[in-house]
Amino acid sequence: MVANYGKLCYFYYKALRRTKIKSNYLNNKDILKEIHKSKNTYCSYLTPDLADYDIIVHGVKSINTAVIEQARQNRAERLSKLAWEESQSRGEKRKLDEFEIPITQIKKNDVVIRVMTWDHIPTAPAPQRRALLVEVEDDPVHTEYDDEVVASPVKYVKCNFPPFQHYKIGLRNKPYCVGKSHWQGDLETGVYSKEHGTMTRTLAHMFMKLCERYATRSNWRGYTYNDEMRSQALLQLSQIGLQFDESKSSNPFAYYTAAITNSFTRVLNIEKRNQNLRDDILEMNNFAPSYTRQGMLSGGHIHDDHD
Repeated sequence: MVANYGKLCYFYYKALRRTKIKSNYLNNKDILKEIHKSKNTYCSYLTPDLADYDIIVHGVKSINTAVIEQARQNRAERLSKLAWEESQSRGEKRKLDEFEIPITQIKKNDVVIRVMTWDHIPTAPAPQRRALLVEVEDDPVHTEYDDEVVASPVKYVKCNFPPFQHYKIGLRNKPYCVGKSHWQGDLETGVYSKEHGTMTRTLAHMFMKLCERYATRSNWRGYTYNDEMRSQALLQLSQIGLQFDESKSSNPFAYYTAAITNSFTRVLNIEKRNQNLRDDILEMNNFAPSYTRQGMLSGGHIHDDHD
């Protein structure tokens, strides 16, 4: 009896070791949700429910019948998932197919279309240049060999994320604006603003978690200035965190990881340059340089994973 019990315990022990426990600390779905919440704090809508969009296009002229039909399908799927997730939060074990909403129940007047546009963003003031004190008696003569004058593109005020407007389909299939980003107050009498919003606390904690987990990688954790790398990466994420464009990609995790990698590499290159300067000064004064320089002088090869 005791032997059988021991074999059973050993069997369960081996099974547990083979079973990998998945730890999902961050995923694109949650990150996109927090990005959406953070951007909405900088926006103004006719009603709060108009903050959720069904499709993204570039320009009002891109809104056509095919776009509207795709938006209806996306809205039906989104509402079905929301109903299913709500049932899961209540502890109900039901399938997603039970909450499927047919596209025929979604009217074209209900869809919300996000249009990426700069129309409501003010233009940046032109840079003041010194006036050239040149006296010209007559007008300059232009010949056929002179280059054509090309109008410079309009420059807008720099925004913390790509601006957009939300549209709905009105009478006679004519779209009308129901929301604006970087806007404070009413849509008609409001003003442009990019200071009244804020990043959600959850998104900020996500950035901190990303930097902490990335700093523990084997090719970074051995540096003595690892804390400085992590601080620089966190500062970079706080500056570009909302610049992620949902119309171009749905993978913010890769976008933020690339930004963290660039920040870590930048700090590493700066520290390498400072170390080389210190070693040069020590050698000029007949002092022993760092062990890294001594290994290079002795002919040893210093392996670096970040070159």
